[in-house]
Order: sequence, then C-alpha cells, then structure tokens
Amino acid sequence: MKIHTHPDLVHVGPKLIRNDNQFSHTHLTLESILHTVMENIKHSDVQVKGLKLHVAEIGTGSKAVVFLHGFPEIWYTWRHQMVAVANSGYRAIAFDFRGYGLSEQPPQPEKETMFDLIDEILGLLDALNITKAFLVGKDFGSIPGYLTAALHPERVAAVINLGIPFILPGESAVRNDLLPKGFYITRWQEPGRAEADFGRFDVKSVIRNIYTLFSSSEIPIAADDQEIMDLFDPSKPLPPWFSEEDLQTYASLYENSGFRYPLQVPYRSLNKDCGLSDPKVSVPALLIMGEKDYVIKFPGMEDYIRSGAVKQFVPDMEITYIPEGSHFVHEQVPDKVNQLIIDFLDKQNV
Repeated sequence: MKIHTHPDLVHVGPKLIRNDNQFSHTHLTLESILHTVMENIKHSDVQVKGLKLHVAEIGTGSKAVVFLHGFPEIWYTWRHQMVAVANSGYRAIAFDFRGYGLSEQPPQPEKETMFDLIDEILGLLDALNITKAFLVGKDFGSIPGYLTAALHPERVAAVINLGIPFILPGESAVRNDLLPKGFYITRWQEPGRAEADFGRFDVKSVIRNIYTLFSSSEIPIAADDQEIMDLFDPSKPLPPWFSEEDLQTYASLYENSGFRYPLQVPYRSLNKDCGLSDPKVSVPALLIMGEKDYVIKFPGMEDYIRSGAVKQFVPDMEITYIPEGSHFVHEQVPDKVNQLIIDFLDKQNV
C-alpha cells in the first residue's frame, strides 16, 4: 500500500519519523518506523457531512479500529497505536476531527457541539463502508466515542478510552464550580480569553506549553493575575517521550486549523445540555487511566471511577490503571497501552 500524497502534508510527512528518538529499540527500530509509517500509512480526504476530513489509515484487516483524538492532539497522536493494531491484523484509522488539523472547518464553529462529532463518526464509517467498528478515544475524543456507542450500538463493536470515563455533556460534566476560577477549562470557556492568551505566542509555543503543562499530575490552575500560558516554565524541557519532531508535526497541523474550533468543541460546548436522561453504553468497554493523570484529581472523578459508579452508564467496563501514566499515557508508555488495547480487541467476538 503506497502513501497517497496529501497536498498539505508535504511539509509534515518527513517529520513523522526523522530523528524521532521516542521510537527506541524497545518499540520498533527506526528503520521499521521509516518503512511502516512512510510506506504504509495512507493519507486521504474523505467527504463527510459536507466537509472534507483528513484521514490516516494503515492495515487491511477486516475489523476496523477508529481512533478519536483529544486536544491539543491530532491524528498523529495515535501513531504508535495505529502501527501496533495494524501489525496485529486490524485496519487502523485515525482522522482529524472537523475544525482540527487538515480537516475542513464547519461554516459556523460557534454553533457546534459534541453531537456534531457523533454524526461525523457515523458519517466516516459510512464513507469508508464500515458497518461496525471499534472506537478508541482519548481525552475529549472519549466523549463522542461513548455517546456513539450509547446511541448507535449497532455500529460499535466495543469502546476503549484513555483518561476520561463516561461523561455526559451538560452542567455537571465537569464541576468547574468546585475548582478555583483560574481552572483552565473555566478560563478557556470564557469567549476571547484563550484567544488573547494563545495569541501572545506562535502556534508551536502554544502546543509546547500545553503539552508540558498537561503532562503534570497537577490540574492547570492560574492565579488571578495569570493566564494559563503563564503557568509554563520556559526552563522545563519537553517530556522525554515527546520529541522536537513530534512538536513540529503537531504545530504544522494546528497552524493550518488554528484554535477556533477546538475552543468551541470541546470546551465551550461541554456544559450544553445534551438532552439525554439515562444513556447506557451496552457494548464492551475498556478504560485505561494513568494514575498521574491530572484529570483523576477533578472533583469526584477518582471516586466515580474507583467506586465503580461509572458502570451505572457503562455496565460492561474493564478498568485498568497504569501507575506512572500521565494524561498522554498512550505516547508516554506506548508498549503498555498497545498491549492493553490489542489484548482487549482480541477478546471481542465480532
């Protein structure tokens, strides 16, 4: 399978692998990554609900695994997992959500909600002639993953999510009221505030700052005289598992899309009532939580997961903890996450 050259990927493609130290001998050799990523990942534009979506794909298995990114991530965040599941016989698909990376922007981003992403996931499955898929979500990408499974179980074989348990969009999705007013979600939900904060820096610096801040085990909370970007310590290096080449790839994609849509979905639409009273995810589910993920410190979050209360919404859920895992556990310890994903996929009778 040869790579399909995407007109906007010319400056991105080489950065997928060059000098990428995180692909160490404990994962795959650099030569393997060079061959697998450059020769076998296919990039294309797929028309879905009137918008062109950028889709990356590898593997020819009959069972499809669709990866759903978070923020400040993009399709590329799943690079380790795509290669691993493809090598295990699955068809791996990762795409940029509408308004992200190389996908087109909707005409009125400020009117969008998480439910537009549910329609997008279903539309992508239709466009790719996939009857039923495994959905793997990370960060906010977990939310439309869960909801697609709850509302359209006939299209979802199972769900795997990293870092976010089942959360229903609405006023109680995240209890901002129980955190200081400098809480990053509260700040980013305020129209214009994040735009002004981010606008002081180039895109690459914004991605660097967020990636570094969100790798911590502490919830990002700014003081009254600070913005979220001010929390970044310029002397702090990138996490050891996130290279300068990775950063440049992310920056190249966000330079194309900007942050207008990401600030709307998820942040500014998160508290909008979704109109669902008692949703249930009936398909098998796996939740992977890093114990050093700052999200576990959200008010009530750890008890919601550890007590099993989350199974009120997702009865058939396995929960696995990775002691050293951060918010970006799938990039931090890809071997562990890959094995958990593949073992779970292989158990499903689809």
